[in-house]
Amino acid sequence: MKHVVLGVSGGIAAYKACEIVGLLKKSGCSVDVILTENAERFVSRLTFETLSGNRTVVDTFERPAVYEVEHIALAKKADVFLIAPATANVIGKIANGIADDMLTTTVMAARCVKVICPAMNTAMYENPIVQQNLDKLKGLGYVVIEPAEGLLACGDTGKGRLAAVSDIAASVAKLLEKKVGCSEKKSDYSEKKVLVTAGATRETIDGVRFISNYSSGKMGVALAEAAADRGAAVTLVAAFVKDGTKNPNIKVIPVKTTSEMYGAVLNETPNQDVIIKAAAPADYRVKTTFENKIKEKELTLTFEKNPDIAAAVGKIKTAKQALVIFNAETENLIENARKKLKSKNADMVVANDVTREGAGFEVDTNIVTILTNSGSVYDYPRLPKREVADIILDRLSELLGESW
Repeated sequence: MKHVVLGVSGGIAAYKACEIVGLLKKSGCSVDVILTENAERFVSRLTFETLSGNRTVVDTFERPAVYEVEHIALAKKADVFLIAPATANVIGKIANGIADDMLTTTVMAARCVKVICPAMNTAMYENPIVQQNLDKLKGLGYVVIEPAEGLLACGDTGKGRLAAVSDIAASVAKLLEKKVGCSEKKSDYSEKKVLVTAGATRETIDGVRFISNYSSGKMGVALAEAAADRGAAVTLVAAFVKDGTKNPNIKVIPVKTTSEMYGAVLNETPNQDVIIKAAAPADYRVKTTFENKIKEKELTLTFEKNPDIAAAVGKIKTAKQALVIFNAETENLIENARKKLKSKNADMVVANDVTREGAGFEVDTNIVTILTNSGSVYDYPRLPKREVADIILDRLSELLGESW
């Protein structure tokens, strides 16, 4: 049974946490509730104990029925730590390492996925300090479920209402599917050979200039390391990445241009079981480059198309090989991802809207939608890229099934 620890802080939306407990219980979860002292002013602990079937905790120093260091015990027990509603006060405490009550002490000790659901007055939510604290938590890997817009308890209208409880429960359910961030070490890729591409290629203009993109390579490196941790023999074809892998068991092939990556990938593909195209190769290169620095006041460049690496792999891969591609979009995400899945003859496409906060380039998190050639579509909230990597490998393993 999966375990959710639900932290409830002192806001008017505290009553909605009762429904969250019910939905989580209905989905088969065990739920432990921690109330702040102010939250208990809105909803009694007896209500939560009745709904959850478990003892509800408020006071850090309250003697438990069975002796254990309770904040540590609950932290270890949690598969997902959910705080709903999360007030500006609690968000600020967590973001700045303050642990002065049962809720903040327990979340500090938890190593699982942590989900924050802000709920407060619009002006408070939009306050730069609150936004900085939320950004800090996102950067640390916390999942933030944004509040909804509407009429608030104070009479104002705007963003600040607790997100729909059904959406919160659904997000938690998705996180629990594979016990993200808390699962035991897997070895499902042992004896498999996995090739991953990562980073941004560069196309030379002259002796000092080049064309490239914002890709940091973090997603590709995370995938390579996740596959290696799960037993795979991993080859990483790396263009320019911000932080390379430190895993000595990963074979790294450095490349600079898209053509170099094309040659390296096609040379390695016949020996691989899985090819994951997470790099961002430049689509075009300069037709005529210059050896020395260009100093003309005006310059016209002619570009020519680079080879399509994913399409080339899709053409030569065998029935026993799997191809996973990425699709970064700014509009029509699902429609474009489906087209790319088919045109590249891929088994899975990982799509993300790079305009969304926390899903673009050069960040440590991602928000992805996974589409498979079997017709399945999976949406995930903002998560650290390493956790996204494990989800991708999980979905691929499920897709391949018995043939795997």
